[in-house]
Amino acid sequence: MNNKKNIFLNGLIDLAQSRLGTKIVYKTDEFFAPAKRIINPWPPVFKEGVFDKNGKWMDGWETRRKRNKGHDYLILKLGKPGRIYKVDVDTSYFNGNQPSKVSLEATFSKKKIPDKNCKWITILKKKPTKANRHHFFNIKNKSIFTHVKLNIFPDGGVARLRIYGSMNVKKNFNKITNLTSVLNGAKPIACNNEHFGRAENILAPGKGKNMGDGWETRRSRGKNFDWLIIKCAAPGKINKIQIDTHHFKGNFPDKCSLQGAYIPEKSSGKSIVNKSKKWKFLLNKVKLYANKKHNFQNKIMKNKKINYIRINIFPDGGISRIRAFGKVE
Repeated sequence: MNNKKNIFLNGLIDLAQSRLGTKIVYKTDEFFAPAKRIINPWPPVFKEGVFDKNGKWMDGWETRRKRNKGHDYLILKLGKPGRIYKVDVDTSYFNGNQPSKVSLEATFSKKKIPDKNCKWITILKKKPTKANRHHFFNIKNKSIFTHVKLNIFPDGGVARLRIYGSMNVKKNFNKITNLTSVLNGAKPIACNNEHFGRAENILAPGKGKNMGDGWETRRSRGKNFDWLIIKCAAPGKINKIQIDTHHFKGNFPDKCSLQGAYIPEKSSGKSIVNKSKKWKFLLNKVKLYANKKHNFQNKIMKNKKINYIRINIFPDGGISRIRAFGKVE
């Protein structure tokens, strides 16, 4: 068994990522770098010596230097309404041009841009920010929100805004459904490693855009294997399983297996991880291939209701997507 420290993801999804449908619907300014970059799902990058017509190219949102009173802000509309538990205000590569302070407000509105009568709730009071670092904050208000406002004081640049929470998804499924789709409410619970690619990517909609749009572990260099536990969108009976290694050509896993179980809602993350080693197999160890969509029929647990899946990859490597199709029970 892999003895690397487990990463407990606790079912939190980045609600701000653009691939879930989140959009920037208002911004006071974006002179140096467009606001839409702040919700790019990929990590920010720095391009040495690259300039555009307004100045240094920066991978994030950057406003001009404010010469009057007030502060800059943007409003994003979440692709899916949800509860917010943690945020990360990332100022990577902004050094000397980061904001002095930041704060966050949120609201629930059916409109694209909330009007003046909309009541904004402060979910994060003004906090000082530093250059070139992640700023993690816990959010206590557990209301369901549709919009988030990021205030920067007085101006400056932020590379990424990550809003970690749970989506409020209606689960009225009456047909064969992808139970491991983030859009349907599937969540990553824990994994042992996500060195090159976030575990959350494996649940994303559509075909992966590149190798960075998948779950990829470091080279294990031993008899270990890597694993990821997913909570399904809803309990169901799984018919078909798809393991997609698109873009992974020299780093796909040699083999994989799947385990499954039905677990009551109140179980803790650590308990789920510990017991997962003994779950029954959905799919026995099978050979995988580069840059390919692998389709398997669930012949072992086809009549069993499942709400958790564990994917084991041997010995390490990357997978673009996992899709488990079934009927909700």
